[in-house]
Amino acid sequence: MYIVAALYHFTRFDDPDALRPALRTLCAEKDVTGSLLIAHEGINGTIAGPRNGIDAVLAHIRALPGCADLEWKESTASAQPFGRMKVRLKREIVTMGQPQVDPLAGTGHYVDPQDWNALISAPDVAVIDTRNDYEVAIGTFENAVDPETTSFREFPAWWAANKDRFHNKRIAMFCTGGIRCEKSTNYLLGEGVDDVYHLKGGILKYLEEVPAEDSLWQGECFVFDGRVSVGHGLAEGPHQLCHACRRPILPEDRDRPEFEEGVSCHQCLAETSPADKARFRERQKQIALAKARGEKHLGRADTADTADTADTADTADTADTADTAD
Repeated sequence: MYIVAALYHFTRFDDPDALRPALRTLCAEKDVTGSLLIAHEGINGTIAGPRNGIDAVLAHIRALPGCADLEWKESTASAQPFGRMKVRLKREIVTMGQPQVDPLAGTGHYVDPQDWNALISAPDVAVIDTRNDYEVAIGTFENAVDPETTSFREFPAWWAANKDRFHNKRIAMFCTGGIRCEKSTNYLLGEGVDDVYHLKGGILKYLEEVPAEDSLWQGECFVFDGRVSVGHGLAEGPHQLCHACRRPILPEDRDRPEFEEGVSCHQCLAETSPADKARFRERQKQIALAKARGEKHLGRADTADTADTADTADTADTADTADTAD
């Protein structure tokens, strides 16, 4: 059994690059894998490993400047959900592309999971899912608005085009672990929206604390690791990953004619050229040969890499276009 810890923390790091070597060394010594993103604005990521290893890494992070009150969310995995450890330097720990946004200057009102249902059921509240479209596709809250964005960077443009829809509404936003809402609620405050709320601890905390019989969550929650999705109680979900497009698929989707391992699925068949598919087939061949030799093939990116282009901590983008702990 592996412990999975999803984390993020906004603080000021004067020299974030200087923090990376010690983190890499400690994770290697403690058999911890996953993805951590470090920037001037803080740290974000999802890591997995044995109990003592996770404890050691979390203690190290809490000792970093401004990180004493770091919070994280834990779950378990039956198999190691990451193939390697990455500690990367980023411009943002979750990429929104809005330099004026600063969660340390203020965010929306935090709402505990136990109070979330009452808030989002109120008639004057608009509920907005800040995650990417492929995440929303496998699960979201009842009646939540889906911006249909492919990356978190698109959220400001979506808001500019749609804000009139939410006139005289209180805004409640949520994401996987909370990090995207730290930025999106600060952004809305800067846009003059006063009544802004977000789910404290994100979907993961809600699924951990709110019983299924009381839940307004529908479906599964996409996570940026090898489990792909989790459900109530943070139990591992049924989803797998298409290693061509990095989107979640169900086991039965592998039986569809569009599916070819590592090459395509029903969601991405038309998105790649014959030359692309030929490359993917060669990569898949090399993966199979490496597996037969008992070796790991590094040509396949970890699931957490979608966090680098998607949130890990929301890890998750651990997470250029999304959250590694979000």
